Amino acid sequence: MKLFDVYPLFDITPIKGEDVYIYDDKNTRYLDLYGGHAVISIGHSHPKYVNAISDQVAKLGFYSNSIQNSLQKQLAILLGNISGCSSYELFLCNSGAEANENALKLASFHTGKKKVIAFKNGFHGRTSAAVAATDNSRIIAPINAQQEVTFFELGDLVSVENELRKNETCAVIIEVIQGVGGLDEATTEFFQSLEKLCKKHQTLLIADEIQCGIGRTGDFFAFQKHQIRPDIISIAKGMGNGFPIGGIMIHPNIKSSHGLLGTTFGGNHLACVAAISVLKVLEEENLMNNVKKTSAYFRDKAKTIPAIKTIKGRGLMLGLEFDFPIANLRKILISKHHIFTGSSKNPNLLRILPSLTVKKEHLDVFFDALKQEI
Repeated sequence: MKLFDVYPLFDITPIKGEDVYIYDDKNTRYLDLYGGHAVISIGHSHPKYVNAISDQVAKLGFYSNSIQNSLQKQLAILLGNISGCSSYELFLCNSGAEANENALKLASFHTGKKKVIAFKNGFHGRTSAAVAATDNSRIIAPINAQQEVTFFELGDLVSVENELRKNETCAVIIEVIQGVGGLDEATTEFFQSLEKLCKKHQTLLIADEIQCGIGRTGDFFAFQKHQIRPDIISIAKGMGNGFPIGGIMIHPNIKSSHGLLGTTFGGNHLACVAAISVLKVLEEENLMNNVKKTSAYFRDKAKTIPAIKTIKGRGLMLGLEFDFPIANLRKILISKHHIFTGSSKNPNLLRILPSLTVKKEHLDVFFDALKQEI
């Protein structure tokens, strides 16, 4: 049997990771400034993370959600305290797509409505409702098109309000900072007005923090800069540092009932200890402060390179926009300089999503390479 060929692959086979570095099967060291799509939050193979998972799998790796799991409760308390969202309730699942799928389903249950508002260039996952709310027709199959989703330009409050007046919309879903779409972010005025419109029209506001959450912007959640309080917050990626885990944080006004949501593997013992260790390291090593310092340093260095047209994003969710396509530049950075970076829907945008442990000297290596090639 061969693999189903859906991924364009670089000819690199990683076998080991250590903090911001990856080593391939030839023992070549790569500087990882992409973190596997912003998944690696506390660095590859962090000792506390490795020890936590190793200790847990030696005791109990999995049992179903039909029994008590004290690790889920521990994770919920820790997540609430660190994020400042302790009044929310937590439902655990396995991925970002599954988190958004459950967020949209819960919004429909709660409101009794079925239509969704999303925004152009947004990406929310590849499952049924989540992919329908993603602005990429190439990945939406005919079976997904049954979902009723209306897309508007980011920042277009007038169109959003006109749609909400029809009283058919269960949820507005929005990435606080767009990831795949190219690191665009609406204004604080837009977010606060959107929150008011949702409340006025009994529609739930879902903040997709799957890529921009868990400390990546220097705040625990990206929406916190805008001083809003979403009805549902979807989380994943950096939450598990590579171990599959996702979840939704649910406002206490939304009531639960037995059987309303469910999952086999969500919130399993290994996933919980992975997420707990991430949160502990994030706090103990003051990584959100490191995000702010290294982000400021990154921006200062980027300003010294004339070919960079725009610096986009916040914290360590960053993009460098050029006036040329960056596909070849990415290949050169990987093959010649051994540096991982990312791309986006914007062909001219180089995406930078390193571990939150990244240091100034690592960024120096990147900018020295960039200066040699542009």
